[in-house]
Amino acid sequence: MKVIIPLAGKGTRLRPHTHTVPKPMLKVAGKPVMDYVMDDVATLGNVEQVVYITGHLKGTVEQHARSTFSIPAVFVEQRVQDGTAGAVELARAYVDQPVLIIFVDTIFDTDLSIVTDSTDDGIIWTKEVEDYQRFGVVVTDAAGHMTRIIEKPSTPISKRANIGLYYIRNWKLLFEGIAHVLTQPANNGEYYLTDAFQYMIDQGAKIRVVDVAGWYDAGKLDTLLDTNRVMLEKGRAHRPTRGLTNVEIIDPVRIENGATVTDCILGPNVVIGKESVVSNCTLRDTIIGDGSTLSSCVLTDSMIGDHALVEGVTGSVSLGDQTEVRSPRASSSPSMRS
Repeated sequence: MKVIIPLAGKGTRLRPHTHTVPKPMLKVAGKPVMDYVMDDVATLGNVEQVVYITGHLKGTVEQHARSTFSIPAVFVEQRVQDGTAGAVELARAYVDQPVLIIFVDTIFDTDLSIVTDSTDDGIIWTKEVEDYQRFGVVVTDAAGHMTRIIEKPSTPISKRANIGLYYIRNWKLLFEGIAHVLTQPANNGEYYLTDAFQYMIDQGAKIRVVDVAGWYDAGKLDTLLDTNRVMLEKGRAHRPTRGLTNVEIIDPVRIENGATVTDCILGPNVVIGKESVVSNCTLRDTIIGDGSTLSSCVLTDSMIGDHALVEGVTGSVSLGDQTEVRSPRASSSPSMRS
């Protein structure tokens, strides 16, 4: 089996962090989002090659993938951002067998090994949601096969959201469908992979619909922080044996080895990166990157990148790598939450 991972997007909803870090490499609970996904791929054991479709900060993605994952890989640049169908089309030269396609700005709970025994033309994974109007939703027949995908429906024709995880056994028909889609008028300059799936169905293909047990979005700040909380609760909490002085911890909290934390109240749902120095702060639902320095801050629902300097800030902030923010009140102590 081959795996295609499109990750060329700029991650505009997560700026300023994605100015310097590719969206799939942003960390939740101290681990890049794409690493959670690749851990699941590695458990399959029958993956011959991963085709990464790169773009924004492509060198960073390639270096991380080569140094972190052992599965043979090839990297193809998507120079024109023409949508998900255009991205997968770039992998055509490398696909000669069934393929798993994963969009890695989400983390999912599911057993991928079901692909081993699948006799359907494909599988699309979904998650039932209440706010179905935000998503492309999948409609099924009585046998549990997809009949169509509807983008952002105004009526509850389905609540099964498309999560961006697909297995296609009939890979030849997939690329036939993509070729068809690319000859049609673009939708605001984009060609959608889901239209290629619709083409497959119209040609008689059977694409099974499977619900995941969990789906955790990391595509924008509020959902990334929610996903950080879930991953901490799932066992990614950690505290070092040294470097903590007069620190109250309200779990779950992850403090990387090498961090120094003094006179602080942390948690719940806080991550402090390695080699960061945090003093006289109260932090809740906050991610701090590596090598950053924080003092006299009271933060909630915040994300601060690597090697930042933040003093005397209260509230919710989103600050990228190497940011410096000093409040006039930095010399005074924040109110410590009990």
